[in-house]
Amino acid sequence: MNIGDMILPHVKSVPPSGIRKYFDMINEMKDAISLGIGEPDFVTPWNIREAGIYSLEQGHTHYSANAGFIELREEISRYMKRKHGLEYKPREEIVVTVGGSEAIDAALRALAGPGDEVIIPEPSFVAYKGCASFCGATPVVIDLKAENQFRLTPEQLENALTPKTKVVIIPFPNNPTGAIMPGEDMARIAEILKDRDVIVLSDELYSELTYEGRHMSIASYPGMKEKTIVINGFSKAYAMTGWRIGYACGHRDLISVMTKIHQYAIMCSPTTAQHAAIEALRNSDHDVESMKREYNRRRRAMVDGFRRMGLDCFEPLGAFYVFPCIKSTGLTSDEFCEKLLAEEKVLVVPGNAFGECGEGFVRATYANSIENIFEAIKRIERFVNNCRK
Repeated sequence: MNIGDMILPHVKSVPPSGIRKYFDMINEMKDAISLGIGEPDFVTPWNIREAGIYSLEQGHTHYSANAGFIELREEISRYMKRKHGLEYKPREEIVVTVGGSEAIDAALRALAGPGDEVIIPEPSFVAYKGCASFCGATPVVIDLKAENQFRLTPEQLENALTPKTKVVIIPFPNNPTGAIMPGEDMARIAEILKDRDVIVLSDELYSELTYEGRHMSIASYPGMKEKTIVINGFSKAYAMTGWRIGYACGHRDLISVMTKIHQYAIMCSPTTAQHAAIEALRNSDHDVESMKREYNRRRRAMVDGFRRMGLDCFEPLGAFYVFPCIKSTGLTSDEFCEKLLAEEKVLVVPGNAFGECGEGFVRATYANSIENIFEAIKRIERFVNNCRK
């Protein structure tokens, strides 16, 4: 028996993440600076850690309800109300998941299958296309453009919609570009979608990390709440990546099916992390604001650094990434990243890891100390100047 022949073709055809090999390479290097890993460099705030520790000391080590502790779902409901003006019933319209990634997977498994199309604006988070393909659905890619500040335009969306469209993913604030969708732009997208028989999957994991104005959820626009699944979590805003805790909010019929998938595949989210998440929502808004102020300082330093060395770099207003264009060096995205890592020991991620339209760009995160950012910029500038000689 050929074991390889037993694997489903549509699963086997999905390539592994284009990011992973660079992480493997940097693990073997000393004195390397990583601007590649998309996670906060901050430690989870102490009061949140303390809540998790206390739950263990009290022996709270058993399963929760499949959808998560009701206390946590109630806090999520209050958060969505105060941040976005959206009202979700804790017992029917919220499910707690293992990070935002599980929520994305469960939503697509609930909705998309063979014959269905899932619209995915790219560059974007690598999991969207893979999860859609694992379901047997067809990913339909929209190439976002630097000249549009990597925003999704109404014209692009209109051209991508077909009778087979089942799900439209709205990935803003965006990983890897740092792009946002201002309110007026999101309103135009909502106007196109509100009367169509499609479900919107709005990935809002970086919603707290915006640097001008505030994030506008597409679910808050007229006609959109019932047909939108809002994905969010604690990893980025609260520096809780390793806790693996996220959630989805949406219409009770959608959340019911996602909870059933979660029940069979996962059972429940880690209960220690759930206790910590309750504390995060109740008492850590000030920690989020403090981290955001520091990210903003680093953001300016990194954007200015790339522009100073002559690389085009639009101003990202969300998340914690910059996405400079490296075409002027004459190198492909992969060549740039591999040579930069080998010659200057700085890790950035090739833009094409987030979609083919990312070719000619690289992603660099400013979730690193300002000292490391200044040193990394110095090394990158030296590398770029050598490329132009």
